[in-house]
Amino acid sequence: MLLPMGGSLMSEVISIASRSGTYQVLFTENILEIIKAYSNETIFIIDEKLQAPYRDIYSAIRNPGRCIIVNALEQNKTVNYCQQLIKALVRLNVRKNYTLVAIGGGIVQDITGFIASMLFRGVRWQFIPTTLLAQADSCIGSKTSMNLDEYKNILGGFYPPSKIYIDIQFLDTLPTKEIKSGIGEILHFYFIANSPLLYEMINNYEELLLSRHHFKKFISESLSIKKELIEIDEYDQKERNIFNYGHTFGHAIESISNYEVPHGQAVTIGMDIANYISKSIYELSINEFNMMHDILIKNFPSYQIPTDKIDDYFVALSKDKKNIGKNLGCILTDGIGSMWKAQIPLDGVLKSTISEYFEYYDLFDK
Repeated sequence: MLLPMGGSLMSEVISIASRSGTYQVLFTENILEIIKAYSNETIFIIDEKLQAPYRDIYSAIRNPGRCIIVNALEQNKTVNYCQQLIKALVRLNVRKNYTLVAIGGGIVQDITGFIASMLFRGVRWQFIPTTLLAQADSCIGSKTSMNLDEYKNILGGFYPPSKIYIDIQFLDTLPTKEIKSGIGEILHFYFIANSPLLYEMINNYEELLLSRHHFKKFISESLSIKKELIEIDEYDQKERNIFNYGHTFGHAIESISNYEVPHGQAVTIGMDIANYISKSIYELSINEFNMMHDILIKNFPSYQIPTDKIDDYFVALSKDKKNIGKNLGCILTDGIGSMWKAQIPLDGVLKSTISEYFEYYDLFDK
């Protein structure tokens, strides 16, 4: 459905060109008014964690029968869980002309986008991201991702929402680790693009953790960087691959921690590992590595890797979907603003280098 864009409802609009049509990110400070404007042909799919802090959302929806509450855990990003939700939608007599509206973070986004792409061979959906990571990264790009057993994001497709509404007031109720998770993804974009906001963000790191209303320009910059490449390579065949920087090594951290480490902080460690490999095996200078490390370490989680999990870490790396044959698919770097795609033998040299990294930076729980 089309909602008003004039007056005080929208403060900024970013348009994304997709092969399935242009969609928009709309910044607003009046999310409740937007929610009230939806018609009865709307079903809201909402993260259950929002029930306590955002009771006014349910008041704005008015009809609780139009809400499906989901348990937004990484372990529920499965086809089986989505099938249960589809059955619930069928019981609500959803029709082809309905709109699904996801309210929550990246997991709710993945679940809703995946369901929307399957139901009636495609129904319209929209997204109201409530986490920093979803607002600054995952809300655009079209991807829907499902896990299969221990394989992360191995299923899915490309099916963008028709609209995304960002209200940074949601950030006020997030725990600090969720803000740090979002910062990890923002830093990843800033490193890739050599953003002029990189040092402003890191120099104001502690203040941003406390004063979340300052995030708008950092979110907008992050989305603008991502927009540039996804419009060139929406289906992640070539140029967009560079956004996997930090993710290969970060996903494996998530896996062995049973997702105790939030995604963006796992990516923060993942970037540092990629940089260490770039320094130890390839051409990244020690000075450049140290400069990047000093930035990244500010956003590290407190998690330490149990020493008996190191083999599990390499098993997780070996199952990454970007691998070709026995080579590990990842993004390495020659420095800020200079990333490159690599296929590295997952051999003793690489394992020794990563183990050395964990040991040197005291990331083992001994």
